[in-house]
Amino acid sequence: MSFSARLAGKLPLLNSRVPLIGVPKSGFVSFLHLNRRLRVEYPKKMAWSSEKSEISVENKVGLVRPATEANAEEAIEALKNGKVIAVPTDTLYGFACDACSLEAVNRIYEIKGRKHTSPLAICVGDVSDIERFAVTDHLPHGLLDALLPGPVTVVLRRGESSILEKSLNPGLESIGVRVPDSSFIRVIARGSESALALTSANLSGQPSSLGVQGSTVVDLTTLGKYKILRAGSAKEETVAILEKHSMMEEQAAN
Repeated sequence: MSFSARLAGKLPLLNSRVPLIGVPKSGFVSFLHLNRRLRVEYPKKMAWSSEKSEISVENKVGLVRPATEANAEEAIEALKNGKVIAVPTDTLYGFACDACSLEAVNRIYEIKGRKHTSPLAICVGDVSDIERFAVTDHLPHGLLDALLPGPVTVVLRRGESSILEKSLNPGLESIGVRVPDSSFIRVIARGSESALALTSANLSGQPSSLGVQGSTVVDLTTLGKYKILRAGSAKEETVAILEKHSMMEEQAAN
């Protein structure tokens, strides 16, 4: 079965002929219960499929809503109820859920088609929230505020005080953290009073749904050191900020 059909069987859209990733960058999708038979068209530029298909829906149906403050409460309510939503970020369209909810974390892994051993990042509303979920006291003053919000994922140690759901990235002592430069997702992250587990809206192992570069990923777990794990869309700017704060690039082991 193709991923398009597989995903639509779980999370099709309420509006016929509106694909999940075809939703404008100004919209979000929440997933609710409803029985319906839909005709779904996938645009040619979408990574999943360019074919039309008839899909029999018996469980989850997505409701398309504009990503505006007027609709933020609906998205927040969905997150607090353990649901997964699709939202725009500053780099691509992504799936998001409450990173402190066992039910929600399991659901996002299921939708993504991803093993629990494949790491997911989290998103928070403000830089000041990061310390609730990861260790930051070893970092130079002002570094995180200089890097974020923006298209950067900082990898930090979770620490014993982290309130993240244990089933999120089990066995890993670190977590990727984002504060996207996107007002809507930051509003709903604040409103959820939690962190959002965040992953790009494509099947695990497949190309990004929007064909754009993701965030720059930098490991900041070591005191005074940094390591670029993925160049992404902001490597040069990120490195400049790190070096301005006297961070040194960690050399690869021989």
